[in-house]
Amino acid sequence: MATTPSSAYSDVSLAVPVWLNKGDNAWQLTAATLVGLQSMPGLIILYASIVKKKWAVNSAFMALYAFAAVLICWVLVGYRMAFGDQLLPFWGKGAPALGQKFLIHRAKVPESKHLTSPMVEPFYPMASLVYFQFTFAAITLILLAGSVLGRMNIKAWMAFVPLWLIFSYTVGAFSLWGGGFLYHWGVIDYSGGYVIHLSSGIAGFTAAYWVGPRLKSDRERFPPNNVLLMLAGAGLLWMGWSGFNGGAPYAANINASIAVLNTNICAATSLLVWTSLDVMFFGKPSVIGAVQGMMTGLVCITPGAGLVQSWAAIVMGIASGSIPWVSMMVLHKKSTLLQKVDDTLGAFHTHAVAGLLGGLLTGLFAEPALCRLILPVNNSRGAFYGGNGGVQFLKQIVAALFVIAWNIVSTTIILLGIRCFIPLRMPDEQLMIGDDAVHGEEAYALWGDGEKYDPTKHGWNTSVYGEEMAPSPYINGARGVTINL
Repeated sequence: MATTPSSAYSDVSLAVPVWLNKGDNAWQLTAATLVGLQSMPGLIILYASIVKKKWAVNSAFMALYAFAAVLICWVLVGYRMAFGDQLLPFWGKGAPALGQKFLIHRAKVPESKHLTSPMVEPFYPMASLVYFQFTFAAITLILLAGSVLGRMNIKAWMAFVPLWLIFSYTVGAFSLWGGGFLYHWGVIDYSGGYVIHLSSGIAGFTAAYWVGPRLKSDRERFPPNNVLLMLAGAGLLWMGWSGFNGGAPYAANINASIAVLNTNICAATSLLVWTSLDVMFFGKPSVIGAVQGMMTGLVCITPGAGLVQSWAAIVMGIASGSIPWVSMMVLHKKSTLLQKVDDTLGAFHTHAVAGLLGGLLTGLFAEPALCRLILPVNNSRGAFYGGNGGVQFLKQIVAALFVIAWNIVSTTIILLGIRCFIPLRMPDEQLMIGDDAVHGEEAYALWGDGEKYDPTKHGWNTSVYGEEMAPSPYINGARGVTINL
């Protein structure tokens, strides 16, 4: 990465210092906003619509809460634990990122200097980098939530989010991005295949194990309550990924352009392959399956988006549309462990498997010329290009094992600690009812699909026009009405 600021701007003022590149700053803030939109409203809409109707509000709120809680924890202590001065080889020193003296100066990652490679110093203020990296931290927690939807105690979730951010996410981020031991060893994770997706998939699966399963009736039948709205959330996720991978170089440069193109190529290929497999084996295309294929393609390309050639993005899309499909549709049904653990949205397959696959394929297909554009370790390349590429592939494996082990251990310790004070799983009485029992709110003003009418709670209802409404005769729980026209 270049270390001399552009001379394209002659107007210099207190608000436009000589090192500021307005184009880079504008793109970084745009990319951060795109990634933020992936979470809110993207994943909020996706979660609220892909779950059973009685869990729409709860699922959306878990994502909404995580987004807000992560931001406050991030600026108070999290950012500098992930991108600050080194405390341990895998962890930075925690400190606030709130003072103006810190935020208005030129951004830098202090531990990123590697031998002859300069320190990472983008041409925009620290405030832009703090916010950009926050959106990555937030979406990681929200993706993790997909594994425990439909039964995790909301109070336990509220305690879990800041603890997991501090003791799990920051470790992976510092180790791979902030100048930790994996960064200097030369492990490649362009934009979060390991830091975000492998971490969220493994931690989500671990959390699902400790929280316990949904009700048997929910596990057997959990239809989405609004497929079209689910597609709207998925669309925001896909389009937002251009900021996700396009913002990783910290500049509006040619590497960002390659990353955006490869991201969309891989996602489209993966969606088509997943859909084709659905048609071949089940006789019809599935909209939910297409969204899963889209997701695995986006996840798989993430660790190498700006480092592989576009033909390799197609190869990665073929792999991400087929291997996670096999793990979800075939291996899941044959594995006792996978059957036992109730991973609500299958984050293990769409994020852990796809993220691991992307990291390993990056170790094969990372192109030397593209690697020289951004990576700190000289002569980095994938095994496909010979030289020391075989060593790079082994590094990718070792880094994956570290991320998997850390997330299993840290997530387990955090949840067992919370369990000493707060039950991790809702009581069955709440699980039977859903949103109305947990939040006192419902997504749609309809009876049925799990809600119970309680005359002692609701009594006589008064409409907005002041008319008294008689209580429902279905005291033991209405189940809806079917009208044949």
